[in-house]
Amino acid sequence: MIQFERVSKRYEEGHDALREISLEIARDELVFLTGHSGAGKSTLLRLIMLMDRPTRGKVRVDGRDLSTIGSRGIPLHRRQIGVVFQNHQLLYDRNVFDNVALPLVIAGYDQREIGRRVRAALDKVGLLARERALPVTLSGGEQQRVGIARAVVGRPRILLADEPTGNLDPNLSAEIMSLFEAFNQVGVTVLIASHDLALISRLQHRIITLRDGQLMGGAA
Repeated sequence: MIQFERVSKRYEEGHDALREISLEIARDELVFLTGHSGAGKSTLLRLIMLMDRPTRGKVRVDGRDLSTIGSRGIPLHRRQIGVVFQNHQLLYDRNVFDNVALPLVIAGYDQREIGRRVRAALDKVGLLARERALPVTLSGGEQQRVGIARAVVGRPRILLADEPTGNLDPNLSAEIMSLFEAFNQVGVTVLIASHDLALISRLQHRIITLRDGQLMGGAA
């Protein structure tokens, strides 16, 4: 599903964020990506989302070389990828329903389909009863659940998460990870960047480690 072939990324100031990365993530797999701050985790995710392009090497998603996708094709590519951020990136002047609905509104879905999909996504993350609440009234864990619902409302084939439990306590972190596992079990390929080794080492999924932009190997 996701392939990196000798991928390097050097930024204009000369910083090598990734160096000769080769890896493969299978369809329907859940994988953790870990490493110190600045190791290259976020850069790797950005390459998958086409928020950045590699300096060298090839990135393939679902068999397609991303270098063949021009600027006009980027929105369509991103529709198959759900993204969850550490800081939620919610719109605080809109309620929970409208935050989750945003990707569908942008994609041009009709109101009936939007309502059906948003409520299904909120039900999956346990927030159906809070659809009219404003984000400021929610706990940190609930806000992250809204972010997850927004990421999956378009039924993506791939779900990326960048430090999704970074601001949460251990119990909430475990609950959020269980949600990712649940989506993986219904066929979504999941890649989670996390520095919480104590948590992810208990979850029995493959761990990919980056150090100074280089791949250090995988572990179960």
